[in-house]
Amino acid sequence: MAPRDEIPVLKGLDGEGSVQVHQDAGLKIEGAQVFSVHGKGGIGKSTTSSNLSAAFAQMGKRVLQIGCDPKHDSTFTLTGRLQPTVIDILKEVDFHAEELRPEDYVTVGWGGVRCVEAGGPPAGTGCGGYVVGQTVKLLKQHHLLEDTDVVIFDVLGDAVCGGFAAPLQHADRAVIVTANDFDSIYAMNRIIAAVQAKAGN
Repeated sequence: MAPRDEIPVLKGLDGEGSVQVHQDAGLKIEGAQVFSVHGKGGIGKSTTSSNLSAAFAQMGKRVLQIGCDPKHDSTFTLTGRLQPTVIDILKEVDFHAEELRPEDYVTVGWGGVRCVEAGGPPAGTGCGGYVVGQTVKLLKQHHLLEDTDVVIFDVLGDAVCGGFAAPLQHADRAVIVTANDFDSIYAMNRIIAAVQAKAGN
């Protein structure tokens, strides 16, 4: 492992004691409006994401929805079935991404919305940021972001660790789905703190 001073980090930009890993500039999503949808588990993020996707599609926009949850059910209402996840498909080819074609992990759903389920690592075994990063990398390699107007990330629960905050690094707008119960408001406040932290860089 590289000595600590060789690891590319931004120190202190997100508040006292924080350390942020540099995002690969080559993974920046350009040319599309990018939304990340957050909120506590079960609050309706996937329903909101799918309705946003459908609404944008009806407006004539080219839409890509990316589910970022190991349950891989974000796009169920758009496709009518559970989709395989990018991480599972990569495992099948021993992580040789060059062997994949877009149709291996992209499904066209209602209204022409392109649907991708990034998935996520099993609990306690890896970082959600890696999964999001690999998904965006694949989409770029297959030039699927070049003809996209709107990208919607449907983000797992209220997790605000660096990994699951990864979609915020791509997003132009964060949408927080909430209600008036304590858990929803608590989660909303944590997500707002993460949005403010990421907005700094």
